[in-house]
Amino acid sequence: MNLSCLKSIKLLKSSLKFSLFDSSQRFCNLRGWSGDSEKVEKTRSCLLKVWDGLQSGADKDQDGQVTQDEWCAMWDEFSKNPSAPQEWQTHYMNFMFDLVDTSGDGSIDEAEFCEVCQNNGVPAAEAADAYKRFSKGGTVQVSRDEFAKYWVEFFASEDPLALGNFIFGKTSFN
Repeated sequence: MNLSCLKSIKLLKSSLKFSLFDSSQRFCNLRGWSGDSEKVEKTRSCLLKVWDGLQSGADKDQDGQVTQDEWCAMWDEFSKNPSAPQEWQTHYMNFMFDLVDTSGDGSIDEAEFCEVCQNNGVPAAEAADAYKRFSKGGTVQVSRDEFAKYWVEFFASEDPLALGNFIFGKTSFN
C-alpha cells in the first residue's frame, strides 16, 4: 500500500457511505448555518455531487459504499495524473477549503485551521503544528490556489515530508 493511500485511510473509519456525506448538517452547524438557508442547500448540493462522483468513480462493485481498497485504488489512479482531477474531486477540494476558511476571506489562517481540526477530533497542538508546517511557519498565505497544491500533494505524493501531508491537521500517519 502506498503512502498516499495510508495517509487518506487514517482519515476513514472503514468505508464511506452516503450517510457520511449526508452529514452536511454537521458541517453547517460548525459554521452556524441553520434551517433551509441558501448556504445549507449549497453545502448539501456540493456534498451530493462529491458523493455521486466518488461513487461512480470508486464504487467498483456498486454496493453503495466505497471501501478502503476502492478508495485507495481511486486515489492511486488520481496520483498518476493529478493535473486532471475528476470534477467531484475539485468540488471536494473546494468544499474542504471553504469549510476551513471560516472567515470567507479567501485564505486559511491558523486559528481557522485549528478550530476546524479540533472540531474533527485533532488535538489543538497537533493541528497547530500541522498548520505551521504547511504554512512554513506562517510565512505562506494559504489561499485556495496554495491549498489546491497541497491537496494534490496529500493525495499524490510519496514524500513523507511533503507539506500537503498536513492539510487535515495530522502530523503522523503511523
